[in-house]
Amino acid sequence: MALSLLYLAFLRTIEFLCRRRSDKSDLAIEVVMLRHEVAVLRRQVDRPALRPSDRALLAGLSRLIPRGKLHRFFVQPDTLLRWHRELVRRKWTYPKPSGRPKIPTGTVQLVVRLARENSTWGYRRIHGELSVLGINLAPSSVWNILQRHGLDPSPERTGPTWREFLRTQASSLLACDFFTVDTVLLKRLYVLFFIELDTRKVFVTGVTAHPTGAWVAQQARNLSHELAQRTQPVRFLIRDRDTKFTASFDEVFRSEGIRVIRTPIRAPRANAFAERFVGTVRRECLDRMLIVGRRHLEAVVHEFVVHYIQPPASSIPRSATASAEEDCPNGTRECRPFTAPADEPARRVDP
Repeated sequence: MALSLLYLAFLRTIEFLCRRRSDKSDLAIEVVMLRHEVAVLRRQVDRPALRPSDRALLAGLSRLIPRGKLHRFFVQPDTLLRWHRELVRRKWTYPKPSGRPKIPTGTVQLVVRLARENSTWGYRRIHGELSVLGINLAPSSVWNILQRHGLDPSPERTGPTWREFLRTQASSLLACDFFTVDTVLLKRLYVLFFIELDTRKVFVTGVTAHPTGAWVAQQARNLSHELAQRTQPVRFLIRDRDTKFTASFDEVFRSEGIRVIRTPIRAPRANAFAERFVGTVRRECLDRMLIVGRRHLEAVVHEFVVHYIQPPASSIPRSATASAEEDCPNGTRECRPFTAPADEPARRVDP
């Protein structure tokens, strides 16, 4: 009963206001209704989905309302101000200057190639060569390209690197060293060898149990006769500081115009090619068999050197594989046991 009376009183009050209403009264009533609708929607929707146009309108109207009344909006005042700042930022955004045009990738690769293939050229020389080719590029751009690729752009870039120097000098370099082998009866034998750095050709000059200075010098004389037949003479000989290499050994090569270079103390890497051959002959040959004596060792090492210089071809004759391919129909192949020809002994073929 009390609620009914309150509702009737509320209706009579509204009717009384409607009799005395004006244009402003209609606007006020509409505002009250809209506020009530917003309050109802707030109870139903936690986070409204706004479009960019909605944000722009709300952000613009918020600038016309005092800051103290911004709490009536369904978004926070800071959010409205942030939307407004975004609109201002987009309005006063100017296109960025383009700057220098990008250098084509092909031009960059050409500059790097000219610098690497011509170690004495500076950035000015490279710029001149590009101008001859019709490529317009500023000298500063050439400088920046070389700097980005780790190349020295200054004209003082003269002289090859150590890698380039060794590659060009490899054909005139010769290295020598000893390696030891213990026989079945625990007798130690010494093998003296020389190796060409360019072709990896190995000269096994001698095997002995007592490598004296005179014996080593005699092996050097024997090798000098063979080196005299080379089309390109040897200019340098690399050896370590072993006491078996005496002054007479060095004098043999000096008389042939060969300069003897001694490696630093305890620096096996300075004679890396000879050390690598020693490791190869041990891993692939000597560590897999027992050596009886000096003659046995000489035969084994000489056979391995032939294999090392000229590896043999496949042990299967070409005639056998060709006949097997001809028997296969439609170009297909199938595995079947290998049969050796009648004139050749049977060989084992590993799978």
